[in-house]
Amino acid sequence: MESYIKKSLEEWKEEISELLGAIDEEYEKVKQDLKLYTYKYGITKQVIQSTVNDEIIENIRELYHKPFEERYNELKEEIKDLEEKRKVFQMFVNKIDEVSRKEDAKQPYIPNVLQTT
Repeated sequence: MESYIKKSLEEWKEEISELLGAIDEEYEKVKQDLKLYTYKYGITKQVIQSTVNDEIIENIRELYHKPFEERYNELKEEIKDLEEKRKVFQMFVNKIDEVSRKEDAKQPYIPNVLQTT
């Protein structure tokens, strides 16, 4: 592979890898938030099920349960989006590597014209 092309592909791969790294960081943050809201949502649901006073139940639902459920659902969607982004950008990296490997494997035919008998 020509050095200019190889260098350009490597630079592009580095750029995409940086984006992929940022996506991975965001994914981990959202994953932690999702775990937190899974607990919050589950706890409020259990408390509501254990409470008999309708007024208290309604207050808990309004103050905690509904907002936690909404945030939980938002985070689930964010995780799906981030997983798709990770997959797409990883495909870029894989394809660049694949092209580079294939091109490097191609050895140009250079006749041995300097051979003496």
